[in-house]
Amino acid sequence: MELVAIYLPRELVEEAKRRGLDLEVELLDYLATRLELDPFRRAELHLALAERLFEEGERLVDADPVQASEKLYKAAEECVKALAEHLELRDVLKRVRERGRWTVTDLERAVARASDLLGQDLAPSWDTANYLHVWGFHEARLDASAIKRRIPSVRELLEAARRAIRALMTRMARI
Repeated sequence: MELVAIYLPRELVEEAKRRGLDLEVELLDYLATRLELDPFRRAELHLALAERLFEEGERLVDADPVQASEKLYKAAEECVKALAEHLELRDVLKRVRERGRWTVTDLERAVARASDLLGQDLAPSWDTANYLHVWGFHEARLDASAIKRRIPSVRELLEAARRAIRALMTRMARI
């Protein structure tokens, strides 16, 4: 998927950072809703963002473990969102849209439901990503080696999302 640059006033970007908002994620969610994209297209977009964040996280591990932890967590979060859209977890998505944002509770519910529907326990990978978020990013207590040991678990979640979404795309292409 080709990426493009969008220019925003620095003040807006800095304020979003201060509030803990990821502009890419926020813009993706906002525009997908505003454009009324179908769930399958939304899933593809979340997956593409997850893939980019995962690659960025891997690249940053040695240079900036704190940012690497957050990128890997965000990749996992986008995988969960992609699966929620792909599997049409209407109850979760309805709450998210009413509130205008995802909460940890929504993500936890989506992981549980996706695990049931896919027949694969995604909770360990999600838990690992959450560990990176708390101890690697917020607390800045993890070094590069601790993060590297957890990358395969986050990769498992990414691969599960890829398999699920690509399987549907393959079925749709045959129709």
